[in-house]
Amino acid sequence: MEKAYFMGIDTGTNSSKGVLIDESGSVICEHATDHEMTNPAPGHYEHDAVKDWWGDFCIISKALIKKSGTKPSDIKAVGLSALGADCLPVDENCRPLRKAILYGIDARATDEMAQLTEMYGEEQIRKWYGRPLCSSDVMPKILWIKNKEPEVYAKTHKFLTGSSFIAAKLTENYVVDRFLGLASFNPLYFNDGTPNPETCAPICRPDQLAQVREANDIAGYVTGTAARETGLAAGTPVIVGTDDSGAEAISTGVVAPGKMMIQFGSSIYMILGTKNLVDDERLWREEFIVPGLCDISAGTNTAGSLTKWYRDNFFADAMDSEKAGGPDAYQTMMLGIDEIAPGSGGLITLPYFAGERTPINDPKAKGILFGLTLGHTRRHMYRSALESIGYSVNQQLMLMLNHNIPIDQIFAVGGGVKNELWMQIVADIIGRELSTPAITVGASFGDALMAASGIKYPGFESFAELTNFIKPGKTYIPNIENHEAYKKYQAIYDALYPVTADLMHQLDNTCL
Repeated sequence: MEKAYFMGIDTGTNSSKGVLIDESGSVICEHATDHEMTNPAPGHYEHDAVKDWWGDFCIISKALIKKSGTKPSDIKAVGLSALGADCLPVDENCRPLRKAILYGIDARATDEMAQLTEMYGEEQIRKWYGRPLCSSDVMPKILWIKNKEPEVYAKTHKFLTGSSFIAAKLTENYVVDRFLGLASFNPLYFNDGTPNPETCAPICRPDQLAQVREANDIAGYVTGTAARETGLAAGTPVIVGTDDSGAEAISTGVVAPGKMMIQFGSSIYMILGTKNLVDDERLWREEFIVPGLCDISAGTNTAGSLTKWYRDNFFADAMDSEKAGGPDAYQTMMLGIDEIAPGSGGLITLPYFAGERTPINDPKAKGILFGLTLGHTRRHMYRSALESIGYSVNQQLMLMLNHNIPIDQIFAVGGGVKNELWMQIVADIIGRELSTPAITVGASFGDALMAASGIKYPGFESFAELTNFIKPGKTYIPNIENHEAYKKYQAIYDALYPVTADLMHQLDNTCL
């Protein structure tokens, strides 16, 4: 019997990654490529959808086929995911009319959030979202285009997100998965996935929205044009796909209540499976990818992007060493970090360098290094940055636990898990075991698994069966002494934003 392969490709903030797996769930090969996020104005973050999204997909698809030596016809299905809650207007030929407005990190639509809140009232907004509007919602982004770029709005055939655009380029069908569509585009769809003409009326036409399907439904089949650009065989099934965080959660087995994923990418995204929707305006909730499962989720705006900022601005020597054939710059940056005690010598960072999503939902929040002395070095500062992400994760975990939501298992995934000391720091701060999966490629692995389930390949038919292919890797056991030491600094971290928020808002930051 001929062997079957499944491809998964994920597009993220700063890079795209892909894998090819076989019918045993084993990774045959991987490939990744980088791209740039542009910041044309304060609070504005964008991607070139053709170059960064579709271009990366084509590069990776061809590379996986070449590396593996696989015949394109042996690839039985393709899965995809992309950074979620983006807003990309396209014309009738699926050509972008402007650069894509990115997810919650893009805070340009604050006026539109206020406009919509005044229009509908705070009570109605909370009924729809369980919280106030925030920068992760697509409705204000569409309204921003309508208000600020009416010529673009007038030409728009569809408003897409990342996964929708890539699926359309592959199949010529405009689709979005239920998890991403009903949450990020809320309340523009009814709960059954059909557009709601009443709520659409002030924002966009119902026909400008993609069709809502399940994430592992077949969106369509690779067209002849897409086959030539990607190297895939024409007629290959393509699933609808989802956002990167949802796919990453599937890759760690978040298919039941109590299972949790923490995604360490350019930002942090946390997804915890729950039995029911849980309202807390500081967090998010939605119906998850898995039918019948809900989730409560949280997200930061920085994590890997903060470590990259440190690399680029404070560790030029580490970058020069890497270019000269030395170790990876991030490895060099960690030298001596383990010798600094928890708390970084009384230095605490607020990681709000790009505003912040949960739990403060404040696009105007600013980063802080609190407690600096002449005795601190760049290594203290860098450790403090790593600890700040742990404090943020812990702050949000505590909010979830306050709702008596059980947390049985926490998997950490994404590029950040390569930094073992960082994972130990986070485990020490939260005081809970933190595991990494044996296969750490994350979202693209989840995409490939869902592609196999989309065509009902034997052994992959249900989401529950996908967990058979997810094995634990390393588990980080919290150091209780360190955990107790971190409690003091966690309390200071929690107190810093409330007492400085008004001052942050008075700052006029024109630096891009």
